[in-house]
Amino acid sequence: MIRLDNIHKSFGGDIIFNGISIHMSKSERLGLIGRNGSGKTTLFKLITSEVSSDDGNIYIPKNYNIGYLEQHLDFNEPTVLKTGCQGLPKDEIYNEYKVEKILFGLGFTNDDLNKSPKELSGGFQVRLSLARTLISNPSLLLLDEPTNYLDIVSIRWVTKFLKSWENELIIISHDRDFIDEVTTHTAMLHRKKIYKVHGNTSKLISLIEQTEETYEKTRINEERERKQMEDFVNKYKAKAAIVPSVRSRIKKLQKTQVRTQLEKIDDLEFRFRYHPFAGRHMMEIHNLSFHFNNKIPLIKNLTFQIKGNDRIGVIGKNGKGKSTLLRLMAEELAPVHGTVKANINAQTAFFGQTNILRLNKNLTVEEEISNSNPNLGKGSVMSICGIMMFGGDKAKKKVSVLSGGEKSRVLLGKIVASPANLILLDEPSNHLDLQSIESMVDSINEFKGAVVIVTHDEMILRAVATKLLVFQRGNVELFHGGYDDFLSRVGWEDEENDKPKENTIKVNKKDLRKQRSQIIQEKSKILKPLKQKIDDLENKIHKLEKELHSANEALKHATENQNIDDLVKISREIQDTQESIDELFLQLEKTSKEYDQKAKEYEDRLEL
Repeated sequence: MIRLDNIHKSFGGDIIFNGISIHMSKSERLGLIGRNGSGKTTLFKLITSEVSSDDGNIYIPKNYNIGYLEQHLDFNEPTVLKTGCQGLPKDEIYNEYKVEKILFGLGFTNDDLNKSPKELSGGFQVRLSLARTLISNPSLLLLDEPTNYLDIVSIRWVTKFLKSWENELIIISHDRDFIDEVTTHTAMLHRKKIYKVHGNTSKLISLIEQTEETYEKTRINEERERKQMEDFVNKYKAKAAIVPSVRSRIKKLQKTQVRTQLEKIDDLEFRFRYHPFAGRHMMEIHNLSFHFNNKIPLIKNLTFQIKGNDRIGVIGKNGKGKSTLLRLMAEELAPVHGTVKANINAQTAFFGQTNILRLNKNLTVEEEISNSNPNLGKGSVMSICGIMMFGGDKAKKKVSVLSGGEKSRVLLGKIVASPANLILLDEPSNHLDLQSIESMVDSINEFKGAVVIVTHDEMILRAVATKLLVFQRGNVELFHGGYDDFLSRVGWEDEENDKPKENTIKVNKKDLRKQRSQIIQEKSKILKPLKQKIDDLENKIHKLEKELHSANEALKHATENQNIDDLVKISREIQDTQESIDELFLQLEKTSKEYDQKAKEYEDRLEL
């Protein structure tokens, strides 16, 4: 399988990789995470030979083909179906039904199959490129942020598809639930190195945090010991000829490698500013209807209220009106019928998908954020630039040279700069990394006002939403409950109907939802104890690994002092502890396999 050994890569004076090594085992599905700018896409380009490494080796087996979801879209076939068929292996060129199955799963309809790819929206062009890549069935599939332009229903379909992927797979994604659901292993690019574990993102991030905490404690202890030795040497240096311990300490100081302090990594850490609100309802929407010039209704007779501290998630397939609804609430569009009435005390801040395009490319980051609130002094503006990761000279960068993720942070900075009590967020997680998304979720949860958010990220929905506006079955309705409540009580229409209807007993939707609810309850009852056992085993392993580290430090100390009794005792403790860890890992592997098997069984039942 593919292997990277001791890879070094720099661009200009910036070091991207400083000797990273990683290999893929057979049928491994790897999630690749890391902060924006850590080199995730560069790693893909090294694997596909788009760029070359400065040093190190990349080993790719013979007849090992690589499929890569291209960032630059290129369509030279006249129809959507023929474009998808470009990905079929040579011995399957007539199996159009396989292409159709993937296209339908990604949200295409029968009417779309004969359209020109150039007629499609940007989001559907990305889906078509994804379909063409998936159907090629490569030895290694590389997917760079495949969920960015997919709606929830399509993401859930892609998740099921990739979980059954039998070859190797590497996915870059900011969607934590998606990456944990699909992958078997996780790797993180961090401090120009790469770390990898068998398990999910939480396990890897916890391991890195623990490793860095141990490193810093060790560095501080060694620094203290070194200072003590230096003080001793300086005090008795003149007597070195007659004091052997001085000479030995001098030699030890010369041999000791000094650990450098870990540099602080900037993370997005911000809080939305709250403008006090007096009143019961922040906004009232009454009998709202809207359509564009094509007269196709997007919203019909919608009525609901937003209370002062509501958390409302807006969900549904792409193109159904989610972004349009937020633009109506932000008064960027006028209703065709009905009213959108904000409370006189409401102060609204709007993060829209198209708002990023409205940033003035000729202004600097500092100027854009300053323009959003002229009452802020330079110090406050620079502080906001700093928490948006534009500290120092980075605040002087022109908008025109920023990446998509950086522009998103500028727009968030403009919202942070303006006190509000109603925040409207339209797909704010696109282009943000995992750490930035977690910071945004924390900010939403701590905000005292109301938040309405359009998102396809199920993790965000579960963490934030207590109500939902659901675009489904040609209408939009308010659902009182969280996202998991919606899945168990209502569910996605396409998932109920994505199985062939032939030779099946007809079940009405009410009974179907009841059956799904019963299966979900049974699934929770069976899987919850297994998940608890896995967590307990991981905690025990974590505790023993700490004990093992302490024992190794004690062994090192005993060796230096030549204490034979302690050496024998500690060595035996280390052996026993290591054996216990190995046994726990075996139990963890067995339990994890049982959990995965049971989870798949219930997923298959829910698909029926």
